[in-house]
Amino acid sequence: MIDEGAMNPSTGTPHRAGPTAKPATKPASPLFSTGPTRKRPGWTPDALETASLGRSHRASHPKSRIKDCTDRIHRVLRLPSDYLVAIVPGSDTGAVEMAMWSLLGQRGVDVLGWEAFGKTWMKDAVSELRLDPLTCHEAGYGDLPDLSKVNFDHDVVFTWNGTASGVKVPDGNWIPDDRAGLTICDATSACFAMPMPWHKLDVITFSFQKSLGGEGGHGVLVMSPRAVERINSHTPSWPVPKVFKLHKKGGLDTALFEGATINTPSLLVIEDAIDALSWAEEIGGIEALMARVDTSFAHFTSWVEASPYFDVLARDPATISPTALCLVVSDPWFTAHDGATQAAMVKSMLKLLEAEGVAVDVNAYRDAPTGLRIWGGPTVDPEDMERLLPWIDWAYETVRADHQQTAA
Repeated sequence: MIDEGAMNPSTGTPHRAGPTAKPATKPASPLFSTGPTRKRPGWTPDALETASLGRSHRASHPKSRIKDCTDRIHRVLRLPSDYLVAIVPGSDTGAVEMAMWSLLGQRGVDVLGWEAFGKTWMKDAVSELRLDPLTCHEAGYGDLPDLSKVNFDHDVVFTWNGTASGVKVPDGNWIPDDRAGLTICDATSACFAMPMPWHKLDVITFSFQKSLGGEGGHGVLVMSPRAVERINSHTPSWPVPKVFKLHKKGGLDTALFEGATINTPSLLVIEDAIDALSWAEEIGGIEALMARVDTSFAHFTSWVEASPYFDVLARDPATISPTALCLVVSDPWFTAHDGATQAAMVKSMLKLLEAEGVAVDVNAYRDAPTGLRIWGGPTVDPEDMERLLPWIDWAYETVRADHQQTAA
């Protein structure tokens, strides 16, 4: 049966009123959450048997495991030899806050926000640190601010890859090599998944539970020599909470980059991160990780280009995230309904996908436009991505047909 009032926007032909048959093949794993993300292929709890449980994190062996973790991060990411790596409290949020509270205040600051997390750093700059001069560059979900207006005489705080919106910066060409200020980059869903121009970035932060499929609770802070110089020459004018302190005795607390931590870390989390990094090295390092992302993204791109129902949230193709795959329903029949009805239909889709054992936790971020968000990071098998996508069409067609039947 044909619903003559609903047209396929790609072909101009009428939609079917009923769903197509269920796809024949399901993903081997339904885990497509954007964080915590799927564990590396083949992971079992046996990977944690060597964790130094019941020991002080300041003892020599546990401390050596923390240092081994940061050394592996350095190797896998191929960071410049003079960049430093530390494990810090509070996941990526803690790492970004540590950088902001410890480094900013010497000069003006520009903050970029186009989705939830960048706007959080913006709010902290305005309301907590009360920075002045301060310039905020904002854009709505799906867009980037005008990067040409960023003042690099200032320090610049920005997100490389917006996990909540699926919008990333296109590259590092907008960042000058001769900048006067520091660049502080929240790269939590970009590191290990896409090329990063390290020489353009003075502070890089991420967390284990994104591209590595690790556990939450700890962040990673990477600092360039320019950032170290700032720490050694600048004392913040505001009180800095202990968990954000990079200073010690008037300069950088170098012990943080040699296996020490500010507070007690989870040695299970550390061991799990070492396991993920070891897997990355075994399969070929950063090139192999990015190749897995690129293959999944190619499957996704081919599907969304052919889909009569869905589009990406990002409006500029150059800014589409290859890891945080954010979808909106573009079918005119769907968009003609009010927001509450749209949200209810997407919720029904999510329930269908979960009930079929195909995908869990693929709802859009709570502040983002109604839609879906699928993780395409390195630990996701590209074959699973390919198998998932037809199920999304099927789920939409099923919910659409049910809604039409109920309304008839």
